[in-house]
Amino acid sequence: MKADDVEVLDLQSPYQGFFGIDRYRLKHRRFAGGWCGPLVREVFERGHAVACVLYDPGPDVLVLVEQFRIGALAAARSPFVADDASPWLLEIMAGIIEEGETPEAVARREAVEETGCTISDLVPIIRYLVSPGAASETVSLFCGRVDSSEAHAVGGVDGEDEDIRVLKVPADEAFRWLDEGRFVNAMTLLGLYWFRQKHQELRSAWRD
Repeated sequence: MKADDVEVLDLQSPYQGFFGIDRYRLKHRRFAGGWCGPLVREVFERGHAVACVLYDPGPDVLVLVEQFRIGALAAARSPFVADDASPWLLEIMAGIIEEGETPEAVARREAVEETGCTISDLVPIIRYLVSPGAASETVSLFCGRVDSSEAHAVGGVDGEDEDIRVLKVPADEAFRWLDEGRFVNAMTLLGLYWFRQKHQELRSAWRD
């Protein structure tokens, strides 16, 4: 099935703050034939994002970030999350696509804003839906070659309340952290599992 097999009967935007909520009234074709519904579903609208594994092949170092995440704080209130869960997350670099930008341009812009590093080579990994049962957001995932000596200790844009700690982590140590479960968000897990598979190939190609 495809998008043509959905009929949107009504679309409203009952809330718009830092992010937004849209309410759809729709029907769609059933696998067994005919149409369902009408259904009412709310969708969380937060735009579309880019994330990037930043890698310096010379010293074999990844440039990672650590920052506060409101969703992690809210999740920590759940009985299904460990009591010692922190709302400060270790992550790969990421940012939101602004109007008129390409995902590649966002990766390069955010690398400088968050870490101080300039991306010289950029490899696409995948674009995926973050939580398609409730949100429209996609993430375009990349791996970028950087010079880790450019990395700041603290990054972020003045005026956006960003407080980002920048870490230079040897690849082998990052892999240990991966196996220990220290990374808990999807973009970082996807990016680092991909990177571990491609590690030696990238290091060889980018050191030439």
